[in-house]
Amino acid sequence: MLNPNVIKSLRNIYSSYFRARLLLVRGLTISQGVIVKGMPIVDTSDGGTIYIGRGATLNSRNKGYHVNMHSPVKLIADRKGATIRIGAETRINGTCVHAYTSVTIGEKCLIGGNCQIIDCNGHGTSFGDSADRISTAGEGNPVVIEDCVWIGANALILPGVRIGRGSVIAAGSVVTADIPEMVVAGGNPARVIKRHRPLSQQSGVSSVRETV
Repeated sequence: MLNPNVIKSLRNIYSSYFRARLLLVRGLTISQGVIVKGMPIVDTSDGGTIYIGRGATLNSRNKGYHVNMHSPVKLIADRKGATIRIGAETRINGTCVHAYTSVTIGEKCLIGGNCQIIDCNGHGTSFGDSADRISTAGEGNPVVIEDCVWIGANALILPGVRIGRGSVIAAGSVVTADIPEMVVAGGNPARVIKRHRPLSQQSGVSSVRETV
């Protein structure tokens, strides 16, 4: 069995290799300390840009992760002016982030395996000529995920939503509308199921507790 220090060194070597490959992608900026586990898919065609903040993690490696991931991390900013911004120390696991306009993910977020975060639809509704729908392209509507948000595995974050700071999105949820800060939301469509508020609002004690 390999020494744990040897295993750690090998992982660092692999991470550096994947980082080096990503540096060849036009329009991609990688800050210091970014950890890359397995090779993600990154597409910045047609003038899109992607920024990955200091100490962030892109994990496309199933081994060692607590649920099964079906795909690597995929970051797509494939229209002119489209942007994806991932904040410092955020961890993204086997998730697709696709921007026609912008997807902003804050600092210290946890994004579980197999999530889909999209600011766009693949096609227009085209109800005036539904036969032509197949030839249409959708429009973008920015998505904002504020700092310290935790998104559970297999969640779907749809165009135009904002998820407030510190909130938790339950696994498998479909987020179709804004979620306030410091809540637990879940379901399809996602609804607030638990709120956090300072005890000082009730008893003058400066701490936090859960309320339903």
